Amino acid sequence: MKPKIGLALGSGGARGFAHIGVLKVLEEEGYEIDYVAGSSMGALIGSLYGAGYTPAVLEKMAIQFRRKYFLDFTVPKMGFIKGDKAKQLVQMLVNRKKMEDLRPKVSVVATDLLKGKKVVFKTGDIATAVRASIAIPGIVVPETIDGTIFVDGGVIDRVPVTVVKEMGADIVIAVDVSFFNEEPEITSIYDVIIQSMDIMEREMVRYREIESDIMIRPILKHINATQFTNAQEIIEQGERETRKFLTPLKERIENWKENYHERE
Repeated sequence: MKPKIGLALGSGGARGFAHIGVLKVLEEEGYEIDYVAGSSMGALIGSLYGAGYTPAVLEKMAIQFRRKYFLDFTVPKMGFIKGDKAKQLVQMLVNRKKMEDLRPKVSVVATDLLKGKKVVFKTGDIATAVRASIAIPGIVVPETIDGTIFVDGGVIDRVPVTVVKEMGADIVIAVDVSFFNEEPEITSIYDVIIQSMDIMEREMVRYREIESDIMIRPILKHINATQFTNAQEIIEQGERETRKFLTPLKERIENWKENYHERE
C-alpha cells in the first residue's frame, strides 16, 4: 500500500513556471501524483499537467511563451487585460476536456469577489475555471459565471493545501512561488498590485507550511510576476529546490507506510 500524493501549486504569475521544475523532478524520481490543487498560475500548470502534458512538453511551451499570445489589453474598467485570449488558449490546449476528465484529478481555486469566499472547481469547463483563477484583481478583468464574479484564487488561498487534502491526499507537497521583496521597484500599477497581494498573502502561507508535509519555495530571489521571459531560469530553480526535499519526502512516505501497517 502506498500513500496518495497531492500537490498544492501556488499563485505567483510568471514565477509559477517553477511548478514545471517541481513536476519534472518528481516524475524523474518515479513519484506518481494522485491529486493537484492550484491557484492562479498553479491552476494553469496543474490543469495542463492533468490534461496529459508532460513536464518536458510544459517546459518547451514555457520557454516559447510570449505575452502577446496570452494578453489582450482593454480600456480599463475592471482590469487592463480582457482575458479572452488566455481562455481561448487554454481551451485549445486542453482540447475542450472537462475538469472531471483530468488525470491526476485537479481542483482549481478561485475567489467569489462579492461573497468573499473560496470556490473550488472540480467539474465543468477547464478553461473557464482556469480563467476565473488567473483573474488578478485590477489587472485581469474578473470572470463572470452564472452571475458570480470571480477573481484570482491567490486572493483567498495562495497555496491550496487544505483543498488537496480534502481531495484525499495522504501526503501533501506544497509549492509556494511567492517572493516578498522588501526593496521593490514600484514603477507601474502592476507593481503596486502584485506587491500588495504579496503583502496580504504572506501571513496566509505561513499556516499552509504547517499544514503541508513538504513545503517547497523555489523562488530564491526577486523575479517579477510579469517577467515571462525568464522561464528557463525559473523552471531550473523549481528543479533545484525540489531535489533538496527528495530525502524528506522519501522519509514521509516510509513513515506513512509504517503507520498504515500498524493501523492494520
